[in-house]
Amino acid sequence: MKIAVAGLGYVGLANAILLARQHSVVAVDISEARVAAVNCGRTPIEDAVCQEYLTSGALDLQATTVPRVAYADADYIFIATPTNYDDATHTFDTSSIEAVIAQAMAVNDRALMVIKSTVPVGYTERVREMFKCDRIVFSPEFLREGLALHDNLYPSRIIVGEVSQRGAALAEMLRRAALVEDTPVLLTNATEAEAIKLFANTYLATRVALFNEADTLALEMGLDAREVIEGLCLDPRIGQGYNNPSFGYGGYCLPKDSKQLRANFADVPQALISATIASNDARKRTIAEAIAAKRPRRVGIYRLVMKQGSDNFRQSAIQDIISALSQDGIELVIHEPGLDQDDYMGHVLERDFDSFAQGCDVIVANRMTGVLHAHREKVFTRDLFALD
Repeated sequence: MKIAVAGLGYVGLANAILLARQHSVVAVDISEARVAAVNCGRTPIEDAVCQEYLTSGALDLQATTVPRVAYADADYIFIATPTNYDDATHTFDTSSIEAVIAQAMAVNDRALMVIKSTVPVGYTERVREMFKCDRIVFSPEFLREGLALHDNLYPSRIIVGEVSQRGAALAEMLRRAALVEDTPVLLTNATEAEAIKLFANTYLATRVALFNEADTLALEMGLDAREVIEGLCLDPRIGQGYNNPSFGYGGYCLPKDSKQLRANFADVPQALISATIASNDARKRTIAEAIAAKRPRRVGIYRLVMKQGSDNFRQSAIQDIISALSQDGIELVIHEPGLDQDDYMGHVLERDFDSFAQGCDVIVANRMTGVLHAHREKVFTRDLFALD
């Protein structure tokens, strides 16, 4: 089978590697650096399992910046391009998906185009009508940054937004590409598949928000937050996952997906989704106020990324906390090894960790790491369980 993958972010790369274990895959990206990295056997994103497979040389995978090279002879075209949420229009920017569809249709009149990018509820039906083309399906991904390929190899479920023979064939191809044979498979209509994706991430956002609110209560009332959360999670209906307090949910998926779902409910009664978003905003304000209450001379921000094993800090909660502390006139310095520049958001970037740590009287860290333990008395964190 010949497969094209549009986009070499964590979703696109993870799908490209997954499928290149058994099929011939050509990935296309507008970034020459990402394309060159893949062709040299290096991952352009931080993902240890991706690097392991790229190093192995056992993949039928090449990358290009020329769309027609990828699309012309493909049997499937997987679309994994960015769909950022636009706060002005209250919807995802799906222009990159539509650009890929137009490019693909110009050179290939038979390939099934599989949208992996997250889209609004009802989008697939609209885009089929827009292009007068029924060769477009939606199949949501449920991947974690830093563990995207692992989650593809060991999927929790495979969902394809089309109840048809070709939908079943697509699901079977994905199931065969995984390393587990008993993965649950669900074929739904396209719009239901879109709703599943947005509700799944909004549920995770709501769960994060609830445990953060439990931690906020503990902070305000002098309770032991760890004991409260451990007691809650002993109930098997609640369980242990996603229970470690943080500065707020962030990243590429949870903020934008919850906002998009709220927008889809514009004319439908809802309260919980809006409350989750408001709770996350309140949490970030609470954290900033707790830091400011220490009356620090100089605050160090340890990492802009919010979790281990990721190099992405888009929409990270710490950025809103930086803004709030800046408005309070607090001097800030940032340590983020992933950035090769002198400043960020108007604040000094200190690459040397020792200089960074010694120059601050408070170090703000969403997650504790080994390097911080020597400065524990300075560290402000809400990390209770040493988990992402």
